[in-house]
Amino acid sequence: MNDAPPNDTPPSNTSPSDTSPAPPPGETPRYSPEEIAQLFLDAARDGQADLVAQFLQAGMDPDIRDGRGYPALILAAYNSHLETVSCLLEGGAQVDLRDDKGATALAGVAFKGEVAVARRLVAAGAEIDAPNLVGRTPLMFATMFNRTPMVAYLLECGADPDRRDGEGNSARSIAERQGQAAIVALMPRRRPA
Repeated sequence: MNDAPPNDTPPSNTSPSDTSPAPPPGETPRYSPEEIAQLFLDAARDGQADLVAQFLQAGMDPDIRDGRGYPALILAAYNSHLETVSCLLEGGAQVDLRDDKGATALAGVAFKGEVAVARRLVAAGAEIDAPNLVGRTPLMFATMFNRTPMVAYLLECGADPDRRDGEGNSARSIAERQGQAAIVALMPRRRPA
């Protein structure tokens, strides 16, 4: 999927130890604000909830983005780190903050099929039908990738199977075109026009 960060995104090519000289013995290393932000984002992506909590307690902005526009919450959610997602939300992360393509954390977990993480995001107020820049919703992503349990959960939460994206597709039309009878069967009948 091109609307979420790649799974298991590798760490940046440089780390603070690569760019900063070693401090003299007995002194604490000093990091630039950019290096500190990268350490926080790496911790969110890697699911280090305890470290993320320490950054947040020290005043880190929970909505900081990486160089590709992904906020910490999307990095943690997409990589299935429920505890880190909870930590970020409790630390003030905006549940529906969008990446540069307009996708929310819920869209990423819908694509991956991570129902437990989706439940946490929805409990925090995530918009069920939040469209990205081309109009695709979390339900559309779950349908495209045949994530039946996720489709069932999103429908249970009120997702609209007939909402159309910018190309005129709906979750229902995607499921029908892909021959996903089990997913089509989950969707409520179309309302008469």
